[in-house]
Amino acid sequence: MISSGDLRKGTTFEHESQVYTVIDFLHVKPGKGPAFVRTKLRNVISGSVTDITFNTSAKFQEAVIERKEMQYLYSDGELYYFMDQETFEQIPLNRDTVEEAIKFLKENMFAIIKFYKGDAFSVEAPNFVELEITQCEPAVKGNTATNSLKPATVETGAVVNVPMFVNEGDTIRVDTRTGNYMERV
Repeated sequence: MISSGDLRKGTTFEHESQVYTVIDFLHVKPGKGPAFVRTKLRNVISGSVTDITFNTSAKFQEAVIERKEMQYLYSDGELYYFMDQETFEQIPLNRDTVEEAIKFLKENMFAIIKFYKGDAFSVEAPNFVELEITQCEPAVKGNTATNSLKPATVETGAVVNVPMFVNEGDTIRVDTRTGNYMERV
């Protein structure tokens, strides 16, 4: 059991038959009245974000989230297939489960799949990936004097803002948590 006073960023717990992870929290001790905890929570299954205030005496059941590294194999248009490296079992996931991570995943890359009670609910791409630029406008002479950026499409279809000196065919490193360009490789 977790008390509301123990809630920290990243803590996962069950509340009213839903599973939440803490995005942000604030312990408040007003001059009058009892202390309370103001939280911003993300529903693990649906992804919705909600603000809830708890009394400090509230108790919650800790939710066990299993994380497994799996290999992204291919997509058949509707489903995305991942393979467990220990059992070689393939699991199909639908678009809304992999939506954030798939724009940075190439075939045969490894990703972290999160499971709750045996059901996959989220996919995390590696923090940094190296992708080739497939479409990019050439830099215009005189535009490179400032820190201006231009959109570039990488091989997975994601659009990343890159500096003017980066060209089509270059390989770049992208931070998948923010979707930002890191460096040219």
